This record gives sequence, C-alpha cells and structure tokens, in this order.
Amino acid sequence: MRRLCHADLSAAARTLLGRTGAEREGLMVRLIDEAEAADRYARRFGRAHPLWGNGTLEGAAHGHGLAAPAPLSDNDYLACLALVLRALVAHRRRDVCEM
Repeated sequence: MRRLCHADLSAAARTLLGRTGAEREGLMVRLIDEAEAADRYARRFGRAHPLWGNGTLEGAAHGHGLAAPAPLSDNDYLACLALVLRALVAHRRRDVCEM
C-alpha cells in the first residue's frame, strides 16, 4: 500500500459509514488488502488497477462507494475513523512481525 495521508483515512471511514459493525470490520480488512494488491499492480504495470485504484487506501475505498463527508462531531463517523486507525495499526504490526 502506498504511503498514507489524511484523505485515505477519511475515504476509508466514509466507506464504512452506513454499514453494521461486523460489515465494517470485514470491509476494512478488504480495503487494506485491495490497496496493497493495487499498489503491486501499479508498480508492475505502470497504471492503476481497474477496480482498486492506484495503491492508496483512498483508491480502494472509492471502489466501494463513499458516504457524504461527515463532521468530526458525528459519533458514527468518529467510530468509523477509529476502526480505520485500529486496523491500520494492527496491519502494520503484523507486517513487522512477519519480517
């Protein structure tokens, strides 16, 4: 997956909005997997993956539809943003342990 920026976090959280807790967790894992696969594809072929984008988390999120932007005062959006951050930390920890 390409380097993360704030837009990646927001796009992933907006993709999770409107889904149930169990759906959110599964989709978040899928977004990370798709972003990583798209990054490998883009590096190999020199173009974005047709479904998963350019290797960013935001690119993968766009393939699943994004809810309208929500303010940080929206508790549901904050819960989604927290899930995104927890998933990314867990993913990075797994990568470090596998090296």
